[in-house]
Amino acid sequence: MPPALELTVNDQARAVDAPNGAPLLHVLRNLLDLKAARFGCGDEACGACRVLVDGAPVFACTFPAEQANAKAVSTAEGLAATPVGAALIEAFLAEQAGQCGYCLSGILIAAYTLLDNNPDPAREAICAALDPHLCRCGAHPRIVRAVERAASALAESAP
Repeated sequence: MPPALELTVNDQARAVDAPNGAPLLHVLRNLLDLKAARFGCGDEACGACRVLVDGAPVFACTFPAEQANAKAVSTAEGLAATPVGAALIEAFLAEQAGQCGYCLSGILIAAYTLLDNNPDPAREAICAALDPHLCRCGAHPRIVRAVERAASALAESAP
């Protein structure tokens, strides 16, 4: 029998029996039915699979699930429950920043990480944070504007 993993996924305790050597993406999509993180390249080159493990962004396509055992995993599905995530989602909708949407979950994770660590990033910092993510739809200007909008909204709501 495969080992049971104890994860906290989007603030919910989850136990799952995962095959030995399974990537975290397999566990999230196929065993926990969380579909936001996507398989793109399987080689850490596109960012569609990005999630947070204990607050640090990882490529779930290559990250061994057993390394997430007893850790907190955050996916794009859980972002709306946070002020930064909610601001990002609202801004992405307002800017119509997604076209096909395949890359957006990874981009949202990157943008969340940036704004969580730097609530007032310069445009260059936004572009640098999003640079590892591939988007073939050409929505880059709208995506950058959405992150700028979210940062502005967060600054306006700060005490």
